[in-house]
Amino acid sequence: MRGSRRGRPPAAGAVRQRARAARRLARAALLATVSARCSPPSRPGPVAAAASIARVTETRVKVREAKPAPVSPPSHDDRVDRVFVIRPAPRWPHLDLAELWHYRELLLTFVWRDIKVRYKQSFLGFAWALLVPVFTATVYVVIFGKFAKFPNANIQYPILVFSGLLPMQYFTSALTLSSTSLVTNVNLVTKVYFPRVLLPIAGVLVPAVDFMIGLLVLVALMVRYSEWPTGPEFALAPVFLGLAFVTALGIGFLLSALNVRYRDVPYAIPVFLQVLPLLSGVPYAVNEIPQKWQWILSVNPMTTVVSGWRWAILSGPAPDPAKAAIGIAVAIGLLVAGLAFFRRSEPRFADTI
Repeated sequence: MRGSRRGRPPAAGAVRQRARAARRLARAALLATVSARCSPPSRPGPVAAAASIARVTETRVKVREAKPAPVSPPSHDDRVDRVFVIRPAPRWPHLDLAELWHYRELLLTFVWRDIKVRYKQSFLGFAWALLVPVFTATVYVVIFGKFAKFPNANIQYPILVFSGLLPMQYFTSALTLSSTSLVTNVNLVTKVYFPRVLLPIAGVLVPAVDFMIGLLVLVALMVRYSEWPTGPEFALAPVFLGLAFVTALGIGFLLSALNVRYRDVPYAIPVFLQVLPLLSGVPYAVNEIPQKWQWILSVNPMTTVVSGWRWAILSGPAPDPAKAAIGIAVAIGLLVAGLAFFRRSEPRFADTI
């Protein structure tokens, strides 16, 4: 029978439905409060208009929830009060690690979905992760090694180019995917609540699969030319890869938020990425160019990534600590600035996109 008679506890299905309704109500009030704090005063969108009702400093949502069926005989009151306290967001935007951990399964779902879609219905599939860097490295070897005679720091030129091209390919793919992550998931952004930062983060994580596949070619080249790490600096290789991740994530936060309002971003990114390898020391050894240009290139964090990665895995020339510190500082600054801009723009994504 539908419902429950007097004195009988409600069914388990009804309890779950009321609990879900309570969570939806609390989440809606939270979204309204945050949107009210961040939405502009003029020309409010539908989300901002609804949020104006809940413009408060702290909100308490009191929900009457059904108790689960007790083991002992039920008392005269079979309902309980649950209070959800909704507090305003911090003044300074930040990355809520606890929230990311709570939604970790959703993040992995996004990553796995994008990996499957990346090479879906392609004849060669994941072989493209090998063919693209190999073909690009071949072009670099012919043009910059055979004809231009770029400096190679006493390292065989093919392995010099491919070792620098591998983290650069990861960075370019991560930047492209993260910058368009919000627009390509417009249905999720406008209809479902979840931390929006998951989308750019997933875009930065997906190309790691291609990077791992490309490592197979790098190991084969190291065997072919007998270039092996000979010192403890090999343990620092993940640090330089982490620097590439931080740089891509910071710029990805910034460009993904800009792409919601200005759709020129996907057209500008390829132009920037075409010259980036030349400005990062991929086809040459950075330590063998004039000092003046080394200081200019040190502002680019990817210069530190490429030179440090080569030093770690090939025992090549070590990057200058002062120049590396500049690249690391710029990468951290990009992450902080990109995250701040993303968080400030996040309440208006659903209305603008």
